[in-house]
Amino acid sequence: MTALSVNINKVATLRNARGGNVPDLLQVASDLQKFGAQGITIHPRPDQRHIRYEDARKLPEVVTTEFNIEGNPVPDFIDLVLEVKPTQVTLVPDAVDALTSNAGWDTLTHKAYLKPIIKKFQDAGIRTSIFVDPEVRMIEGAKEVGTDRIELYTESYATAYPNNPEQAIAPFVQAAEKAVELDLGINAGHDLSLENIRYFSKHIPRLLEVSIGHALICESLYLGFENVIPMYLQRLKF
Repeated sequence: MTALSVNINKVATLRNARGGNVPDLLQVASDLQKFGAQGITIHPRPDQRHIRYEDARKLPEVVTTEFNIEGNPVPDFIDLVLEVKPTQVTLVPDAVDALTSNAGWDTLTHKAYLKPIIKKFQDAGIRTSIFVDPEVRMIEGAKEVGTDRIELYTESYATAYPNNPEQAIAPFVQAAEKAVELDLGINAGHDLSLENIRYFSKHIPRLLEVSIGHALICESLYLGFENVIPMYLQRLKF
């Protein structure tokens, strides 16, 4: 079964809107796991507009499943990850002022940059994953940089899914098949939702983990975390 990791950035955004500690990020992380989430994901950005570096340091107190820290591997981020030592680090090439992640790594152009960073994390016992677009040549490049896993950037799938699911999934199937051939673990994330997750997980071979934040948080405003988490888990069974 594909594991569900919940990105709690939006919870931090809500907390930061009023200051103080409501909602309590650590309590939410604890509750999500109690409701069935198999991992917690955070994506601290340099401006700390949602997740703060201090959140990353405190979350291991309550995360009993898998802890995944995403981000652009600038020096401060690298230092943070090496200090916290999460289960997994996911490298994302987002600009400092990016509203949200909007592209995968060019693993061919950035091979020399990524390779030593990935090795540094692996030497510290941290599993590495890198954010990539669903292109076979980028998957081949991911193998060359030495990462343990890839995370397929799924925005294009989510956008095209309502009109043509088969066309939307096709490049992701090809990319996943190449990853399997190269013995790379496969994660996925960005704009996956209750509407489109079942079709995606059904067609992607050896999908190990999905990281879902924005849609899951929005759906939970209506349905509640306690209901939404099992709904995702049910869809990930097929």
